[in-house]
Amino acid sequence: MTMLDPAERTARGLAIQAEVTGQPAPDTATPVQESWRDFVFAEVWSRPGLERRARYLIAMAGATISGADQTMLDAYVRGALKSGELSQLELREAALHLCLYGGWTRGGILDAAITRAAQALGLPALACPPIRAEAWDPEVRTAEGMAEFTKVMTFPGGPSASPFLEAINNFVFGEMWFRRGLDERSRRFLTLVGVAESSSEIPIKSHVHSAMASGNCTADEMQEFVLQYGIHAGWPKASVIQSVVWEMAKKVADGLPWNG
Repeated sequence: MTMLDPAERTARGLAIQAEVTGQPAPDTATPVQESWRDFVFAEVWSRPGLERRARYLIAMAGATISGADQTMLDAYVRGALKSGELSQLELREAALHLCLYGGWTRGGILDAAITRAAQALGLPALACPPIRAEAWDPEVRTAEGMAEFTKVMTFPGGPSASPFLEAINNFVFGEMWFRRGLDERSRRFLTLVGVAESSSEIPIKSHVHSAMASGNCTADEMQEFVLQYGIHAGWPKASVIQSVVWEMAKKVADGLPWNG
C-alpha cells in the first residue's frame, strides 16, 4: 500500500494555491482554511483531467453565482490574469456571458471583480468590442441566432413564440454566443455552471448533452467539471449533475438525443 504524506500534500496545496490566486497562500487557523489548502488546491486543482483555464472559468462562475465573498472572487480573477490563462478581454466576455445564465446582477459582480484585479495589477483600461456596431436586419439576426443555437446545442431550436423565446434566438444565440471574444469551449463551462445552479431539468440535461455531443467536452472532462463545480455549489447539487453526466454520456455514446 502506498502511503500519502500529509506534509507533502500541504506543500503542494500551498504552491498551487499561490499559483491559482496569484499571491502567497495565507496561514491557516481553522479546519475550513486547511481544507481549502489540503483538499481544494492540493487535490482538486492539481488533477490533470481538466486544464487550469477551464478550472478558472468554473471556479469564477461558481463563486460568483453562489455569492462567495469578494476576496475569493478577486483572487481567482487576479490569478487568471497574472498567470495568463485568461486575458482581460476574455474575462470581460466571460462576465457578459455569465449574465445570460446567472443573471445580470451576478454578471455585474464578476465584471466589477475584473475591474478591481486589472487596476491592482496595473493593467490599462480595455476597449471592449460593442454588443453590435452596425445596423442590422432583425430577420437576419434571428436567422443567425437560430443557426448558432443548432450549432451550440446540436439540435434545432423553436420559433420565437414569446418575448422570452425571441430573446433566446436573437440575443442569447444571435449576439452573445455569436461573439468571438471568447471561445465556445470556455462559454460552455460558464453555461454549465449557470444551468446547474438553476436546478431546471431541461436546461441541465440539454446543455450537459450538448457539451459532449458538440465535441466541446469529453465525458471524462465532464466528470472533472462535476468535481470542480462541487467546490462552490456543494456536494448535494453536484451529485445531481453527476447523475445527469452519466445519463447524457451514455446517450451521446449511443447516438441518442438528450430527450430520446
